[in-house]
Amino acid sequence: MKLLNKLERKYGKYAIHNLTLYLIIGYVIGYVLEMINSDWYFALSLDPYLILKGQVWRLVTWVIAPPSSLSIFTIIMLFFYYSIGTTLENTWGAFKYNVYLFSGLFFTIVAVFIIYFAFPFSTFATELAGISEAEFLEMAKAYSKTIAEVKGAIISQYVSTYYINMSIFLLFATLFPEMQVMLYFVIPVKIKWLAYLYVLLMIYDMYYFGWIGRIVVIVSLFNFLLFFIMIKKSKGLSLKERKRKADYHKKVYTAKAMYEGGARHKCAICGRTELDDPNLTFRYCSKCSGSKEYCNDHLFSHEHV
Repeated sequence: MKLLNKLERKYGKYAIHNLTLYLIIGYVIGYVLEMINSDWYFALSLDPYLILKGQVWRLVTWVIAPPSSLSIFTIIMLFFYYSIGTTLENTWGAFKYNVYLFSGLFFTIVAVFIIYFAFPFSTFATELAGISEAEFLEMAKAYSKTIAEVKGAIISQYVSTYYINMSIFLLFATLFPEMQVMLYFVIPVKIKWLAYLYVLLMIYDMYYFGWIGRIVVIVSLFNFLLFFIMIKKSKGLSLKERKRKADYHKKVYTAKAMYEGGARHKCAICGRTELDDPNLTFRYCSKCSGSKEYCNDHLFSHEHV
């Protein structure tokens, strides 16, 4: 966390705000392309073979692959993910949220290339294609494709941002486990119970997909595991405590009595506000009791009360 704080001070100005919104817009583009022409959609997928052949844009464009088929429930879930993603960004800051989300995308790309290089084509045949090794070879010959091309095409079919979204939800559930949401706008349920359900589904996926699927799941969620450990070991305020502190200051600032004309600051000596002179600066005196403000002309010259 100390390293992240240093990086934030140096590069925080480059952070992308409302990143969850851009991710959802990418999904919408993916749905549209899939409905218009599936060939366009697959031309943007994360195919390691074609990336190594020079189609490097796939390292970015695969992000528009929607996590599931389009339905009314998908639309509801996208709104839900936008809500929790925005909350995390507001709580943690845009920079840290950017690092969290982009690290998940990066780890997914790493997982794809690990699978591509580490597993023989026989594993692809039995675990992914569901056919024998001989049938796998015949399929490659029938389409005039090399084994490497078929491996890359198969991998691209199994990669999406589904587990990236899951990592966002798991982090949110870790920070706000007691928060209650209306599932599908009808069923009241606490976030932690949904998180337990997600974990069970993830375990089922790992069992069902075999070793290749397990690598995809684990590496795709590695950002959550890494940041979870970092947060637990951090000696500073947790994200939940930071949000509570930020909410408190926001309430105090909002509830602060406004002076005549809508001014928020007033010198306790001369009575001037920021509306009288925009160049005035105001500070609280640490030696005076109460919350007395002084302008820059009287901050160091007043008698302490």
